[in-house]
Amino acid sequence: MTSVRISLESQTFTAQLADNPTARDLVDQLPLTLTFRDFNGVEKVADLPRPLTTAGVPAGADPDINDIGYYAPSGNLVFYYGDVGYWNGIVRIGQFDSSINLIQRQPDDFDVTIELA
Repeated sequence: MTSVRISLESQTFTAQLADNPTARDLVDQLPLTLTFRDFNGVEKVADLPRPLTTAGVPAGADPDINDIGYYAPSGNLVFYYGDVGYWNGIVRIGQFDSSINLIQRQPDDFDVTIELA
């Protein structure tokens, strides 16, 4: 597991990234500042500068609330705050250490900085 800090406004969250090829590929891009928007009232999504590898990971996943994921078909980094169910193309790459209610309440087009802890 790799620890990261996720900063928004004056709040900092910590999260643990998984030991899988997709999460390691994200770590190689850090630090990043990304602009997130809401998607379907259950997740916040942001475009990454480049796609992440999905080699050697399952074809899909059913992420939990407070998980961090990668949605390969659109190339989005995803923060899950609701139940989305199983989807092909989702790769679970980490989990927040605490609730992400503040992130959930953000309007579209908010910036988040992600860096190694």
